[in-house]
Amino acid sequence: MSGETNADTDDYGTLYVVGIGPGLPHAMTQRARDVIRTADCVIASNLYQEFLRQDGTIPPETATDGGATTTPTGDEQEIVRSSMGQQVELTQEAFERVRDGQDVAHVSGGDPNVYGKSDLVFLMAEEEEAYDVPIEIVPGVTAALGGAANLGAPLSNDFCTVSLSDKWRGWDEIAEKLRAAAISGFVIVLYNCWRDYERAIEVVREQRADDVPVAIFNDAGRGEAGRNLDDETHTITTLGEATQFDEKVGGMGTSILIGTHESHEWRNDHGEYLVTPRGGREVEDF
Repeated sequence: MSGETNADTDDYGTLYVVGIGPGLPHAMTQRARDVIRTADCVIASNLYQEFLRQDGTIPPETATDGGATTTPTGDEQEIVRSSMGQQVELTQEAFERVRDGQDVAHVSGGDPNVYGKSDLVFLMAEEEEAYDVPIEIVPGVTAALGGAANLGAPLSNDFCTVSLSDKWRGWDEIAEKLRAAAISGFVIVLYNCWRDYERAIEVVREQRADDVPVAIFNDAGRGEAGRNLDDETHTITTLGEATQFDEKVGGMGTSILIGTHESHEWRNDHGEYLVTPRGGREVEDF
């Protein structure tokens, strides 16, 4: 790309890929809320639309899917329902809307860069040669961070995330990454745990002791609004016993955090927590 400015793009809108974290208003950034509230078009799943209506980030549902409503600023806004099978078509539509002068908020749960929608948008822009379309990524709180906040301080040292989804890579590659992370001493947060989480635990057990603490958490940051039957929960167990909690691994809202030999439970009068210290430091070192 030459970097030259095309005068024809002066009237374009912007395609925002917006991370809304768990989806509830209290866990969204102000930037994410502002972009969604003022966008000409919001593309979001039914679940995320429901969350976004709770505080008026988008207007109440007064029309069928694709119908126009009025934003809090008094402008007309179109809400478009998305689903997993429509992502390519909706991204193509978003490009055209931006070229027509609309600001489009393409909503992604969690953070767009953590197994979200940002890579698809750039891949589609490359494939469609949509170099003229302005794109901005708006970050959000990913499940690893939301769950860690509930647990206390489990990510205070180096950590990584590994998705167990085999949609884009085979199990052998996933297992190789798990072994490397386990050997390297990372706290590991597993996403897409409904897929082969038992196999993942067994791979990590090859490199880590069975008494290493593990936390299973569901619908972090969603409280009673999530899909987990017991609402927002977390369970602290050990690596050796983690596969005995099938009832806690409830689907897309479940993540599993695997600690290191330095991680430990910490209790006070208000509950139990999980802490991974930042190395061998003492309080006076800070």
